[in-house]
Amino acid sequence: MLTFMTDLVPVRALWAFFTALIIALAVGSRFIEFCRHHQGKGQPIRESGPQSHLQTKKGTPTMGGLLIIGASLTSALLWCRLDNIHLWSCLFVYLAYAAIGFTDDYLKVTKNTSITISGKLRLILEFTISLAAVAAVSWLNRGQPDQFELNIPYFTDLSLNLCWFYIPFAMFVIVGSANSVNLSDGLDGLAGGLCIIAFAAFMIIAYLCGSDFYAYFNLSPVFQSSELAVLCAAVIGGCAGFLWFNAPPAKIFMGDTGSLALGGLLGMIAVCTRHEIILAVIGGIFVIEALSDIIQVFWYKRTKRRVFLMAPIHHHFEQLGWKETTVVLRFWLVGLMLALLGLASLGWTGA
Repeated sequence: MLTFMTDLVPVRALWAFFTALIIALAVGSRFIEFCRHHQGKGQPIRESGPQSHLQTKKGTPTMGGLLIIGASLTSALLWCRLDNIHLWSCLFVYLAYAAIGFTDDYLKVTKNTSITISGKLRLILEFTISLAAVAAVSWLNRGQPDQFELNIPYFTDLSLNLCWFYIPFAMFVIVGSANSVNLSDGLDGLAGGLCIIAFAAFMIIAYLCGSDFYAYFNLSPVFQSSELAVLCAAVIGGCAGFLWFNAPPAKIFMGDTGSLALGGLLGMIAVCTRHEIILAVIGGIFVIEALSDIIQVFWYKRTKRRVFLMAPIHHHFEQLGWKETTVVLRFWLVGLMLALLGLASLGWTGA
């Protein structure tokens, strides 16, 4: 951490954002050329996906998530207080999920196939990582009367004590978030833009929960959680820099490296700030994407008929004739409205 900087979280968050953004923009072109040179044919395109993607996206390199992770991690280490357990728990999930995604992307590129790590193995690894991270947070909150309470949004002073069932619930939140973001990464700029919106919302939540303002918004105080606002700002900067190169037509894809890491980190931040349910509102598009895929698979296995023209749901709208940029922009707008709806729960005094 820089010794000359001010300790004000908003100021450090601002610097973290610009640091990550500048790093991503500065190294982005060279990184893309490196990936293009070493990946050959680029990311294999699913034959079961939209046929237009086989022509428009063929040869595009992947692993662009490394650009986001490298820029945001460097910025976070510069501007965050490094004596914060919440920070290290989040970074652990961030990097561990990135490693899973990187392995998947590497196998895709080297074997030229879209099918690599088995779903069961990936889930086992994801749940193991989330268990370690949730255990660390539970140890930090040990002895507190609300340690295993689940806060219910939009209702004042309403919570549900899950006892030790909170740990598997929190694990499910992290794993579910990671895979939901992963499913949303199917169009140029879609997942990147939605992640910027979601992390911006949780940047506000993390800061308020860990500051003296928590009482004004009827929030449960979370010791040292305000530091996660700086981490969120760094991730937003990294995503913004990546989006510069990922905007249609994308010069590089995020890949599982980025989508799993960002989704896992988002879920972990929701757990650390005790806003697990609000994550489903703020990340509503991610939830819809995941549900559309689950519904499609479930219904097709039983009836051999499809609910959607193609899943996840962003491909359904493509099949209806929407242009890719139209789908992305409209999903961003809905994501923004859902984020504002989630933030509206702060200070809610109804019921």
